[in-house]
Amino acid sequence: MEIIKGKIKRAKKVVVYGPEGIGKSTFASRFPNPVFIDTEGSTNDMDVARLPRPTSWTMLLEEIDYVEKTAGVCKTLVIDTIDWAEQLCVEHICSKHNKSGIEDFGYGNGYVYTKEEFGRFLNRLTDVIEKGINVVLTAHAQLRKFEQPDELGAYDRWELKLGKKTSSQTSPLVKEWADMLLFCNYKTYSIAVDDKGKKHKAQGGKRVMYTSHHPCWDAKNRYGLPDECEFDYGVIAGIIDQITPEAQPQKAPEAPVAPKMPDPVPTVPEGKQMDLRDLAPENPPKKEEQPKQEPAVSKDSVFHVDERIPKALRDLMEDKLVSEDEIQAVVAGKGYYPQTTPILNYDPDFISGVLVGAWPQVYAMIKQLRETYEIPFEEV
Repeated sequence: MEIIKGKIKRAKKVVVYGPEGIGKSTFASRFPNPVFIDTEGSTNDMDVARLPRPTSWTMLLEEIDYVEKTAGVCKTLVIDTIDWAEQLCVEHICSKHNKSGIEDFGYGNGYVYTKEEFGRFLNRLTDVIEKGINVVLTAHAQLRKFEQPDELGAYDRWELKLGKKTSSQTSPLVKEWADMLLFCNYKTYSIAVDDKGKKHKAQGGKRVMYTSHHPCWDAKNRYGLPDECEFDYGVIAGIIDQITPEAQPQKAPEAPVAPKMPDPVPTVPEGKQMDLRDLAPENPPKKEEQPKQEPAVSKDSVFHVDERIPKALRDLMEDKLVSEDEIQAVVAGKGYYPQTTPILNYDPDFISGVLVGAWPQVYAMIKQLRETYEIPFEEV
């Protein structure tokens, strides 16, 4: 027997799940050279390579076999989504045993058959992995009431949407099979809408990705990713592009490409010392063409914005001579925070995502407010 030490580079098994419309298919499309098996028609408006939409479980398995046996067809196989693929699996089980529904088997046998068939499905995907092809499974998420056996009470948590009852059978298989189980969602936060802080409303919309287990969702990874990160393929790009040389499809050797030569270094006459200015471009950009970074309001101006306010917002306020009172009035008018709440107490995500991110709309409301109260401000 041979003992193998160290890390083994191989294709990755990735499961991405989240609410509908968050961008799971787009995220999967950024993997290296992907081919989609679209079980629900969600990629019709995307410019991606895809196999014919499977209309049966047998057709789905045949398409997986085709990818596994055809060298060089792709570097990533995406099944979008596995919860719709599970429906094909259930229909196959029922048709095979002449049953009208999964409940007709009695004593839970139908769910056991589904679990066994889904296990064979994952084994086929593992064969694809052994060929050096990444496998990405996308899935929808569902909220389910969860009760821990050692605690009183219950709470909601996000889980893979793998059927109402079959999830107890197939979901654990998928989670155990994956190298990375990534949960994507919209990050929301609650803000007060009254003076007493008893009424709140949800705000937010930033897409984030969770990579570690949490009481409110399932997630895991084996690569030391941060618990929460931006929902972007760039976060895991360095991990995915690792395939064993022996697993890569054999290709004909390509003609060598001549390396790009660097720009010639200017010569220096003998006896003269090199000056860094000799390396400067012949036609450097003029300084006056560069945008000025200085604030529009000098330190000696009567107008002043609290320096503790985040710089991105402070610069916008100083540029248009917008006071803190005007910001607070507009924010209160939209029901985000009471007017007496200082800007320093606003949620940082609210400042960056709403006040800074939608500044043209915010400033338009401020100008309307100025016209209403006839405040003599000049346009900058």
